[in-house]
Amino acid sequence: MKRDRFLLAAALTAIFSADFYFVLLPKLRSRAQSGEARVCDCGPANGTLGLPDLGGLAKPRLSNRTRPGAVPPSEPADDGGSKLERLLAHPLYNIRTPDLRAEEKLLQVEQLMEYYKKKVSHWERHKKLYNEAAAVANVSLTVRDMKYDPDAGWLRFHSGINRYALYSQEDPAVLQLLEDMRTMAVVDADYTQDEKALKGACDCTQVVKPSGHHLKLALKMRNFGKAMFKPMRQQREEETPEDFFYFVDFQRHNAEIAAFHLDRILDFRRVPPVAGRRLNVTGEVLHVAHNEDLRAVFFTSPANNTCFFAKCLYVCKTEYAVCGSPDLLEGSLSAYLPGLSVAPRLSVPNPWTRSYTFSGQQEWEVNPFFCDSVKQMHPYNTGNRLLNIIDMSIFDFLIGNMDRHHYEVFTKFGDEGFLLHLDNARGFGKHSHDELSILAPLSQCCMIKRSTLLRLQLLARSEFRLSDVMRESLLRDSLLPVLTEPHLLALDRRLQKVLRAVQRCVRRLGKDEVITRDFIKATEKPQATTDPEASR
Repeated sequence: MKRDRFLLAAALTAIFSADFYFVLLPKLRSRAQSGEARVCDCGPANGTLGLPDLGGLAKPRLSNRTRPGAVPPSEPADDGGSKLERLLAHPLYNIRTPDLRAEEKLLQVEQLMEYYKKKVSHWERHKKLYNEAAAVANVSLTVRDMKYDPDAGWLRFHSGINRYALYSQEDPAVLQLLEDMRTMAVVDADYTQDEKALKGACDCTQVVKPSGHHLKLALKMRNFGKAMFKPMRQQREEETPEDFFYFVDFQRHNAEIAAFHLDRILDFRRVPPVAGRRLNVTGEVLHVAHNEDLRAVFFTSPANNTCFFAKCLYVCKTEYAVCGSPDLLEGSLSAYLPGLSVAPRLSVPNPWTRSYTFSGQQEWEVNPFFCDSVKQMHPYNTGNRLLNIIDMSIFDFLIGNMDRHHYEVFTKFGDEGFLLHLDNARGFGKHSHDELSILAPLSQCCMIKRSTLLRLQLLARSEFRLSDVMRESLLRDSLLPVLTEPHLLALDRRLQKVLRAVQRCVRRLGKDEVITRDFIKATEKPQATTDPEASR
C-alpha cells in the first residue's frame, strides 16, 4: 500500500514538473518579455464586481470608509501641483458642446439688453419716488448710485446659459460674477419673491419649521445684478441633531457655497454661482432697505448686536433671529437666474420626493420596482429626463441633501433641458452618516450616463481625489473654511458607495443596459465633437 502511494505521488510530481517546465514557464517568459505581466486580466473575482473597463479609470475600492491619506498601490502618487487645474485640463472636462443654434440659447443678446434697460428704467422711477417721499417727510434717505454696465458679470452669465448647462468651465463671466458678489456695493435689500407671496401668512397647521427656513434676502448690486443672501445659521463643526427631521433641518449658508463648487467639479454646471461674504447688516441691509416690513424686523439684542428675523408667523420671534457681531454677518450669495418674465421656468415634483409629515412613506420607499412605473410616465419615458434625475440624486447623495421635493427646468428647452440644482442649503448636515435612500433613483432604475460615470471614476483616483479638489476649489472663497475636514472626507466615502451601486447594477444587468452613451469620446483637445443626439 505504501509502495503504491509512493508511486502515485512520484507520478503526479513528474506530471506537474513537466507541465510547469514545458507549458507554464514558456508562457510566463513570453509575458515578461512582452510586458503583459503588468496587465491584470482578472475577472469579476478580482474585487471590481464586474464593472467594465472604462478608459482605464479607477474602480471603487471595497472599503466602506476612506482612510485619510490612503493611496491605492495601483494608482500613481501625487507629484504636487494643482489637482484642480489638472482635473479641469483632463479630456473629460474639455468636451465641447455642439455649435449652439439660436433656439438652444436661453436668451439672445437683444433680449438681455432690453431686459437690462427695463431694470434701469424701473430703478430710476423708484429712485425718484423715494426722493420725493423723503422730501415730503423731511427725512434723509440713503439711495446709492447705480452703474449701467453692458459687460456686467451677471449679464454675461445670463447670456451664456444654454440647453446643456448654466455656464461653460472656461467662462470668465462666472469668475467675474463671483468677485462682484463678494465685493460690490449693495444698493438695495428686500424680501425674496416667495416671501412676498406669503405675506407673512404661513400655515402653521403644517409641519412647523422653527429653523426659520424663509430667512433669506434679495440683494441688489450696484450694476443691477441680484443675489439671494442666506445668513449663517449653524457653526461649521456642528452636525444636524439626530432628532431633527430633514424638513426642519437648518439651512446652511456654507452648504450653498460648497454645493456650487461640487457641481462644477462634477461638471454638471447646474447650480448658479455662489460666493461667501460678510455683510454689514446695518449699513448694507437695513440702511438700504426700502421695504418697511423688512426694516421692522430689525432690532438690537441685549449684547448690542444688530439682528433680524423672518416675517413668517412661526418664526416671528427674536429667538429665531440671526445677529451680526455686532454688525458683521456672514452668509452665502447665490446669483439670480434671469427673471421669469424673460426666461420662464417650470417647477416639477420629484418622483422620489419624501413624505413631509412626521409619519408615512412614499411609494418608492416601499416598492423596489417603483422605477418601472416612472419609466412609463411622461417625460421620463423618453429622452434624458430620467438620467438627469439620477445625476441629481448622485449630487444630492454626495452632499447629504434629503430635501429635493421639486426640481426646475427652463420651459424653453422642453423635456430635453437640464435640471436646475437649486436650493442646496440642507446639504452637508451630517458628515458621519450616509443616507443611502437618496440614491434610490440610481439603485432602482440602474441607469447612469457614461460621462457621469467616467468623471466619478476619475474623481476616485488619488491624483484627482474628490476631497482634494474640493478642498482646493473652496480655498477660492472668502469664507474659510467652507467645509470642515470630516465633510470633505465624507465625499470620498460616499463616492465609493455610488460606484459600488453602479457595480451591482452592472453585475446584475450588464453594462449595456446600465451605462448610457451620451458622448462619443473624450480627447485632449477642446475641439472634440459630441453626440448631437444627446445632452449632458
